[in-house]
Amino acid sequence: MKMHDLGPAYGAKTTSKRVGRGMGSGNGKTAGKGHKGQKARTGGSIRRGFEGGQTPLYRRIPKRGFKNRFAVEYAIVNVSDLERFENGTVVNPELLISEKIISKELDGVKVLGNGTLTKKLTVVATKFSKSAEEKIQAVGGKIEVK
Repeated sequence: MKMHDLGPAYGAKTTSKRVGRGMGSGNGKTAGKGHKGQKARTGGSIRRGFEGGQTPLYRRIPKRGFKNRFAVEYAIVNVSDLERFENGTVVNPELLISEKIISKELDGVKVLGNGTLTKKLTVVATKFSKSAEEKIQAVGGKIEVK
């Protein structure tokens, strides 16, 4: 096989059907659209979910719930999760993601006071609960609000 022998596979390239080009073409008169009706007209298509004028399913089924577009969602970290770090470590969101304590930062990181902490750490987060602040500062750690 040589370069000049190469070509597309059989049936891969087909010419488009030219409709409405006279009776001799085999697709004249109604151009393959049948007789009259909505689908024969220009722009004649039925939108998704249309059920012929009957109230469509998406409107018959009751709606529930509400999603607040302005809600702030924090990635939650407990004080007990910080116990794995060495003394003097600066714990920031990037470190928490790399250690797989949180999967992503969302709108920030909030540290909660569940558990105990014995290591002196510098914790950088968006928010802290009062009990988390007290526990981190009680062992000599620092808090930085980002």
